[in-house]
Amino acid sequence: MIRPREIGYTDTLLADRSVHRTYEDGRQEWRRRGRNGVVHWHDGQGGAGTDELLGHRILKRALADGTVTYGRDIGYGRTLWGRGDTLTVNRTSFGGRMGAALVGLGVAGLAITAAQLPPLSLTPEEEEELRRQAQSSSSGGGADGDDGGGWDDGDWDDDGGGGWSDDDFG
Repeated sequence: MIRPREIGYTDTLLADRSVHRTYEDGRQEWRRRGRNGVVHWHDGQGGAGTDELLGHRILKRALADGTVTYGRDIGYGRTLWGRGDTLTVNRTSFGGRMGAALVGLGVAGLAITAAQLPPLSLTPEEEEELRRQAQSSSSGGGADGDDGGGWDDGDWDDDGGGGWSDDDFG
């Protein structure tokens, strides 16, 4: 079983439809959804980049300097990053609060295993295949049984659309 460093965060929807994310370790991010569901962000330390949900619950975080890190949504508002060294937990979402309650009760089903680790790297072709699979599953159920990873993209976007998901790319 893997024991990552857990970092909780909360999201606040701002009047301009962007999101202010506050991490329990003091970091802050400002996030805005762009085209094709890609989230553009910048943080309080001068960092910037994008987060993109690929298929099979894999997230791609690309920093402005070109560095790429992958994460995996493992449910209950939790995202496992890198080789399992960091686990971000959405304290805003119902799933995140439910996950914390279940862990507090000692539910072993929330343990992190090596099978849940995100990939260390992907080729551009592998990324594109994951995007294609995610697109086909969201438009009518994919043959691979992937339900989109539990992500609710809503219409939190930059064109003034309606809803916002509090579980956007942890």
